Amino acid sequence: MRIDMRSDTMTQPTEAMRKAMYEAEVGDVNAFEDPTVLKLEELAAERLGKEAALLVTSGTQGNQVAILAQTQRGDEIIVEASSHIVMLEGAAQCVLAGVQPRQIPGKRGVMNPKEVKAAIRPFLDPHYPKSAMICVENTHNFHGGVIVPNENLAALQEIAKEHSLRMHMDGARVFNAAIAQGIPVSEITQYVDTVQVCFTKGLSAPIGSILAGDKETINTARHWRKRLGGTLRQAGVVAAPMIVSLTEMVDRLAEDHANAKLLAEGLANIEGVEINVDDIDTNMVYFSMKEDSPLTVRDLVIGCYHEGVLGGMMTPEQVRFVTHKDITTEDIHKALEVINRVVRSKVTA
Repeated sequence: MRIDMRSDTMTQPTEAMRKAMYEAEVGDVNAFEDPTVLKLEELAAERLGKEAALLVTSGTQGNQVAILAQTQRGDEIIVEASSHIVMLEGAAQCVLAGVQPRQIPGKRGVMNPKEVKAAIRPFLDPHYPKSAMICVENTHNFHGGVIVPNENLAALQEIAKEHSLRMHMDGARVFNAAIAQGIPVSEITQYVDTVQVCFTKGLSAPIGSILAGDKETINTARHWRKRLGGTLRQAGVVAAPMIVSLTEMVDRLAEDHANAKLLAEGLANIEGVEINVDDIDTNMVYFSMKEDSPLTVRDLVIGCYHEGVLGGMMTPEQVRFVTHKDITTEDIHKALEVINRVVRSKVTA
């Protein structure tokens, strides 16, 4: 038995995706001659409510070309302190774009608009970098797949417009946010100038992300993609499964959310586990062990691993399980049996 919930990046491509890759019509991307890539970019732009879209190789590359296309060296970007851009992209914004991140600790990953506004630098003071961009992450990974409310996005957009700042969304899992709220994804992305969407997570494609925005910004981002070595040639074989993602894999994300809630409810009934079921917005389940538990988080992760249930230790105090298309309701029940057994073996030892 192997139930892998370390991440939704563990998803395997569907048979429809494999078939689409095999049959994909391809051409030279550099010459705008790959019809499958062009179809993907047009479809993605339409779904995201933007003028244009650009195929990029990864979510990190999408975020970074967005920053490169909308800032200048020496600028500052305002980001949530535990966001993916800050925590998991190798300080790329500093190395590549030469911009400084101004980190705002959020409440469950959501920045307070008043604090964001206060963080904007005085434009004419040479002591400070120029504030150039606000970056949000939706859903927010390190806070458990939390959804950033549209009201918050609208308030941040108003601040950005007032101060002539650009606004970018790391929307790696933005379709999860849309499905969980029962709204079109464009109702979320309308508040930002650019949005990056990763197709290798819940959408299950084997490779690829999309950056969407206005035509001018996307054209500039295309140049940066080239500079970073991200322009592929006959990339239709990459775009084809991503088209399947958009047309077949979005609505089914609701199943992942239901399984995450089921897992959280089961965990709440296991002695020693500390979890707030109400915090589960989408497909991520973060939990910890109570202080008086003889079992550490590390003990739990290792014990479950030996029984074929794989989760991630995000911090010394937190475990993360992520549901996805390759995790069934039956898998959730089996995982709960294993977790309960591992916990009880320590408690009764």
